[in-house]
Amino acid sequence: MSDLRGSGVLVVAGTPIGDPTDASPRLREALATADVVAAEDTRRTRRLAADLDVTISGRVVSYYDAVETARLPELLDALRSGSSVLLVTDAGMPSVSDPGYRLVAAVAAEGLPVTAVPGPSAVLTALALSAMPVDRFAFEGFLPRKPGERSRALAALAHDTRTLVFFEAPHRLAEMLAALVESFGADRPAAVCRELTKTYEEVRRAPLGELAAWAAGGVKGEITVVVHGAAPGSAPVLPAEGADPRKAALAAVAAAYGLDKKAVYDALVAAKKASSADMPSGRDEPRP
Repeated sequence: MSDLRGSGVLVVAGTPIGDPTDASPRLREALATADVVAAEDTRRTRRLAADLDVTISGRVVSYYDAVETARLPELLDALRSGSSVLLVTDAGMPSVSDPGYRLVAAVAAEGLPVTAVPGPSAVLTALALSAMPVDRFAFEGFLPRKPGERSRALAALAHDTRTLVFFEAPHRLAEMLAALVESFGADRPAAVCRELTKTYEEVRRAPLGELAAWAAGGVKGEITVVVHGAAPGSAPVLPAEGADPRKAALAAVAAAYGLDKKAVYDALVAAKKASSADMPSGRDEPRP
């Protein structure tokens, strides 16, 4: 990819998910030469450019969830007039649990050119490090926050034989893993990938029950969870007749790992309170 000025093309670019030195030479060039840079967070994009010793010569505009639709006419007009538009998010590839889909779809619908500068991805990085099968996988993003909706979503995935990849906020991880135990069973292999490519990167591989017990103590950082697919023909995980499934999951975790049920419960309640008190910021997910 050469100088983008005056090219009338949308460039969808992946940015580092942690370590700025993962930025490609093509990303550096695109930041330096695009006529318009549409950024999920303009401050973070300018900071990335500074880290890369790149001067952004074009106009920088915000492009986050709440303004995606409103920004479309402006960006489409820029492309129609022959200006190049570089689309970047805080980290990872646009459109993957990030803004971008609406713009790419609108540009493609008008027959305008779209290209990509590939970059780091939390989804693929976690898969590669998880030690799980990667021949077939499904990216599920964030599970619903409401327990009933989450249970229904997991029930639909309980017999999926593909490796499953999820994002989760750290203060909701314990509750999410307990829900996975409830739906998939405590023995299902999984991996919690934390702070990928950063100084405190950690990949913890263990059965879901063990991971739920570990997370009950509190976890920090950006999280990607990888779960082994169901064994073909496996029986469904069902609570005993008349049992509360959430209580059954807590009891299973406590019994399997020698923990006090009240301690596990208290940790999950604390995580839920932290989630409820969390102020909306437009984004709290890992950087794909």
